[in-house]
Amino acid sequence: MPKHDDPTTAPPGTGPAPTATAPPPPPGPEPAAGPGYRAVFRVREFRVVFVAHLFSLLGVVVSELALTVLVYDLTRSPLLSSLTFALGFLPYLVGGTLLAGLTDRLPPRRILVVCDLFCAGCVALMVVPATPVAVLLVLRCAIAVVSPVFNGTRMATLADILGEGDLFVLGRSLLRIVSQSALLTGYAVGGVLLTVVPPRGALAVTATTFLVSALLLRFGTARRPARASGAAGSGLSGTWAVLRNRRVRALMVMFWVPPLFAVVPEALAAPYADQIGVSTAALGLLMCALPVGTITGELFAGSFLSAATRSRIVLPLAVAGVLPYLLYAPEPGVALAAAALFLAGATGAYTLGLDAWFVAAVPEEQRGRAMTLMTAGMMTVQGVGMAGAGIAAEFAPVHVVVAGTGVLGTLCLLVAAAELRAAGAAAGPGRAGRRPKGETGLTGI
Repeated sequence: MPKHDDPTTAPPGTGPAPTATAPPPPPGPEPAAGPGYRAVFRVREFRVVFVAHLFSLLGVVVSELALTVLVYDLTRSPLLSSLTFALGFLPYLVGGTLLAGLTDRLPPRRILVVCDLFCAGCVALMVVPATPVAVLLVLRCAIAVVSPVFNGTRMATLADILGEGDLFVLGRSLLRIVSQSALLTGYAVGGVLLTVVPPRGALAVTATTFLVSALLLRFGTARRPARASGAAGSGLSGTWAVLRNRRVRALMVMFWVPPLFAVVPEALAAPYADQIGVSTAALGLLMCALPVGTITGELFAGSFLSAATRSRIVLPLAVAGVLPYLLYAPEPGVALAAAALFLAGATGAYTLGLDAWFVAAVPEEQRGRAMTLMTAGMMTVQGVGMAGAGIAAEFAPVHVVVAGTGVLGTLCLLVAAAELRAAGAAAGPGRAGRRPKGETGLTGI
């Protein structure tokens, strides 16, 4: 499969190439830090993918907000309005399970472009004044169904562009940081836009952003063949083929369990602000604390920690991820609650090392499917976590629910971490996956 061949950079994930007159240097200590985020931006194809991600993400965020306002304007129903957000989570499981096989059986660039065009078409239909509310909700579901296919294909394509080593990890980190930043700025941008144009006008703008993303991906990235033959497993059989691999299965669980519990304080931020009697400005602080912590943790790990260090801290940080929620036990004020959320977000730095393990463990011919399943599962469990938080808060005070989440989540993460270590040990030398240079395996933790 084609790799990046820019002569100004070394092959992805390998560090500087040795000269023709000198043998490769003997193994030595790991450098203090990896190549850094600047090295990722030196790869031309990644720059294109990054800009396309910005446009696509802008389209998703603004369309969600505009569609919510539009549905409420048409129906005056808070239930139907809020349902437009819920529909962004639920279809992920369907698309991620039934359509995941497409990501390996079709050329990746074609999938990315078609998904963007499909989303643009759905949003364009939303702009039509005659479109009824029921069809608006169906179109919202359709976008959510193809989203895991798009995201999984893009993640697998990053490994083609950047290699399986440190550049891939940093590239994934940058896309996550942009997504987290969208939580802080995207809705603000959408709110300003809706003060200038009506909801259908804002939707027309988002259709354009999807088209721009499609054009960038079509003309700015290389054509690559499908990873697997058309005879490869499809549908549920192909999904089961991926999940039969104990190590891959354990890695997916480690991706899924933390967000299941991490979303609880965010889902209950408004009720908690009301419980302790604070202003809407304080509510905004509570909503921002977790993503700010996540961005800070990822930037620090990506900029200052080596690949080996990031690998060593995966399980300790993951297991400790929801422990800060115990600070909710005494029903804290806004400052302490925000600090707890910031600390919990900062532990998200474990995902950089986990990304490296995942791309090393998954066979290349299953990479697109596995990454689609992983991203679909992450979105689904967040929806489950939000719903579970709301149900629990019907029977107990919010601060008790959040503190209890810290206890239950930590216990579940300990079990997931134990299974992940056992899966790495059971694989044995040479069968635990292709490890990027300079990274330790699970048995070395």
